[in-house]
Amino acid sequence: MRFQQAIQMRRQNIEEFKPYLSIFIIITFLFSMVFLKMEIRRIGYADLKLSRDEKRTRDQSRGQMIALAKVTRPDRVQKLAESRLTLRKAESGQIIQMSDLGHFVKQ
Repeated sequence: MRFQQAIQMRRQNIEEFKPYLSIFIIITFLFSMVFLKMEIRRIGYADLKLSRDEKRTRDQSRGQMIALAKVTRPDRVQKLAESRLTLRKAESGQIIQMSDLGHFVKQ
């Protein structure tokens, strides 16, 4: 008899606890949904920041390539060689091409 009463009291305690458990599950679910939405928004902002950084880096790289192309233009290099290094433009017969077989050709 005491065993049945103990089982009945446990069932009654569980029945009293069920509404609290369901409210706890609902609140946990809602907090989880809010947290996930916040994480999605945070990841979206991080992605936006990375895409802006990538665009800025790409533009900077293009600018550096343009600057390098301006500096290494053939006419600019020639002027620099003539003014600072006292070099002259190659004349006909000055350049000799060597081949692998030991032959050479004057140009």
